[in-house]
Amino acid sequence: MHASLETLLSEGHAVHTVAGCRDAGSLPWKAHPVFAGVELKHLVTAADTDGALSCHLVRLKPGATLASHVHEGQWELHEVVAGSGTAGLAAQQIAYQPGVAAVIPRGVTHEVTAGEAGLCLFAKFFPALL
Repeated sequence: MHASLETLLSEGHAVHTVAGCRDAGSLPWKAHPVFAGVELKHLVTAADTDGALSCHLVRLKPGATLASHVHEGQWELHEVVAGSGTAGLAAQQIAYQPGVAAVIPRGVTHEVTAGEAGLCLFAKFFPALL
């Protein structure tokens, strides 16, 4: 059984960096600047890692899509936290459900679509996206 998103982000779940500790549950969700129905929670930013990596929770409402796009400068790692959906990675179609991870090389086109219950990803970027 997998934890719900609410459980993962409840009080007491912390993000530690050398600069200190922050409560993941109190960090704000922000609307994605491009994709409707998608929100981001920036857990670790470029400022925390001298630009080496960033970590984000990505929440897609039911049926929302991160349409076909590419990150020319970053590798990306998705870990499915909650919900379900599908991902297109180059010519592959991947069923996204808790426990699934996908490695997306820089320069590779990809997309993600949430299922009926929505989808939440833990996305990491190397080097940092923000």
